[in-house]
Amino acid sequence: MLASWPFLNSRGFEQQGVDTLKVRDAKDVEDAVQAAIASEQPLEIIGNGSKRLIGQPMATNALLDLSSLNAVTSYEPNELIITVQAGAPVADVQSLIDSRNQQFAFEPIDTAPLLGTANQATIGGMIGAGLAGPRRIKAGGARDHLLGAHGVSGFGDSFKAGGRVVKNVTGYDLCKLLAGSWGTLAVMTEVTLKVMPRPESERTLVLRGLDDASANRTMTAALGSPFDVSGAAHVPGSVFHVAATELGDLGSPGEAVTLLRLEGILASVVHRAAALGKLLAPFGAAQVLEDAASATVWSSVRDVVPFAANGALGAWPVWRIVCPPASGGALGERLARDSGGEVIYDWGGGLIWAALPPRPDAQVALVRQRVNAVGGHATLVRGSDELRRNVDVFHPQPAGLAALSERVRQSFDPKNILNRGRMSRNSAT
Repeated sequence: MLASWPFLNSRGFEQQGVDTLKVRDAKDVEDAVQAAIASEQPLEIIGNGSKRLIGQPMATNALLDLSSLNAVTSYEPNELIITVQAGAPVADVQSLIDSRNQQFAFEPIDTAPLLGTANQATIGGMIGAGLAGPRRIKAGGARDHLLGAHGVSGFGDSFKAGGRVVKNVTGYDLCKLLAGSWGTLAVMTEVTLKVMPRPESERTLVLRGLDDASANRTMTAALGSPFDVSGAAHVPGSVFHVAATELGDLGSPGEAVTLLRLEGILASVVHRAAALGKLLAPFGAAQVLEDAASATVWSSVRDVVPFAANGALGAWPVWRIVCPPASGGALGERLARDSGGEVIYDWGGGLIWAALPPRPDAQVALVRQRVNAVGGHATLVRGSDELRRNVDVFHPQPAGLAALSERVRQSFDPKNILNRGRMSRNSAT
């Protein structure tokens, strides 16, 4: 128990209840991890806890709270770089860079609607989860925008990885490993991120009534065109029927919508939208949404609002499936048909969100079978504590990759102190 650790009194840490230790600086983090190692007490790492409902439930009574590490250390808009502590709220940082007409180009997902939690995501959680939005197809993911990081390893040692610009990185780019590691490798205390100019304008082409296979071909044609598409998504009619209000005024509920986004300076966007509409005419006539209306729709797609916790499908488990885009249409159609569920396609079909009717096992065998057949992987993003204890939340890795991943984890955290068991049911010790 944290209360029995003698360094708490000597360092004057703030404790919130018996089990939560709220650190004040990077030195506190180092001392806390060292004490956890000495006591063989695993630590659960949290910022504001907005993503605690993702992953295997962890068996620990010790929480390391980073929410007080919330400062913006440095922001250089002209250099397109920001350095911020891991506990800083994402919303505050986005507001700051938005004031300079800049953005995180990978469009970090806000999981609050899907999980039914408060919008309190932190920068550390954003990087640790590594979840990116629809622009990933063009701009890459969170790891591609992470230039450097400071943290504390499972040895209790502080370290720095990467740099403030890409050319400073030599040798192994260790900070990339932290993106998507869910806090199992190190406790991040500070990160340096690349920011990008916010587009002057955007347009979204909306095609209606396509089935999943036709939508997949449409998105493939658009993404293979010279018109620099920055988002391609498809919402089947059955989903749109239950989520019409969340997706804005896109037409009649029950009619499928295929969405294609273009961004840039106004003259370019207008020209490209017209040209893309002509290219896609064989698939159907396209409605064009401008600026604010376009942004609203893509915000809903990014945050999977049609499957929101307070909506009609809020009680259904939700899977996040990544697969080759060419396989997306067929995979989604078969999975929806065989499970009785609903799906949404993003990244041109390379990302499928699947909400399946509630069952004790979340139909894990069916999902894994279908996904393995096309060389993809699936993560259970929303499920009850009991469900997440009984199924593998993250996709089981092939033996060789699992062995490599374990070697990497042990090189950072040999005693398995940090977020023990979050990514695997077999990591209890």
